[in-house]
Amino acid sequence: MTTGRRAPGTTPRQWRVLAPVVAAALAAVVLAWALRAAGGFPAVAGARVLADGAGATVLGLAALPRLNERLAVAWRPIAVLAGVWLATEFTLLVCEAAEIVGVPVTALGAGEFGIFLGRLSGGQIGIAILFCTGAIACYAAVAFRRPGAASADLVLVFAAVALALRPITGHMSQQMFGSVLAAVHTLAAALWCGALLAMALTLRSRGDWAATLPRYSGTAAPLVLVVAATGLIDGLVRIGGLTPLVTTGYGRILLAKLAVLGALAALGWWWRRGWVPRAGDHRVTARVSLRNAAVEVTVMAVAFGLAATLAVTA
Repeated sequence: MTTGRRAPGTTPRQWRVLAPVVAAALAAVVLAWALRAAGGFPAVAGARVLADGAGATVLGLAALPRLNERLAVAWRPIAVLAGVWLATEFTLLVCEAAEIVGVPVTALGAGEFGIFLGRLSGGQIGIAILFCTGAIACYAAVAFRRPGAASADLVLVFAAVALALRPITGHMSQQMFGSVLAAVHTLAAALWCGALLAMALTLRSRGDWAATLPRYSGTAAPLVLVVAATGLIDGLVRIGGLTPLVTTGYGRILLAKLAVLGALAALGWWWRRGWVPRAGDHRVTARVSLRNAAVEVTVMAVAFGLAATLAVTA
């Protein structure tokens, strides 16, 4: 471990933050299904939001020392969450294969799944993502034992590739600069949410929050602007105008997502007036900072759930 750095750890109370976050993400998938008002329940969206959330958190954990140079990389949480990410990505692949074949997940045969993986682009992309997530999990597990020889940069690269692979090969890839917009949107959202959740999982003292939160706040504002702008462009290109915003299921989900982003922007503005400067001056306890971060990340999870359903909505 690099001299002068302290490895962040997690407490059971901090890990409990994940429960409302996961619940909010899945509840948003249910809400999006109701707004879509057509088709069966998108189980694939539930798997996707869990995978995206795990990936965003891994990305945030790897980026955390860049916000506070006194912190070392939290290799154990990265290893655990990368393993969760790997499992949810595999579940997502199974759900996608069953959807393509047109059978329930429980009725999907091994041969059909093999054909999906080997012959269809969605399966091949999934294999690449599984490789990236598996590599992160293995690397983090080894790095936990030998942190002095490990670098978070490799995790950042593999996590960014895994998160961006599906968006850059989706419907926007057919538009000029569409893949770039999709990648920027996905990575900005992942870093915005993942870094804050990483802070909630690993920062334990008032001093940790004082050193880290103001720097995060300085990057969060441009990130949310990027997320909103690229998401709106992506959505309008896909639906082809303003009227479908209220006449189609995709448009209604997009409006709901924009409303949540607006609420998050307002919450961020409120935090910058109160919580952030007070935390930077060591006038807020770690417990209060954890609570505030948990509230914001839970609202972010709603946006992630809506976005996951948008990704699988025609």
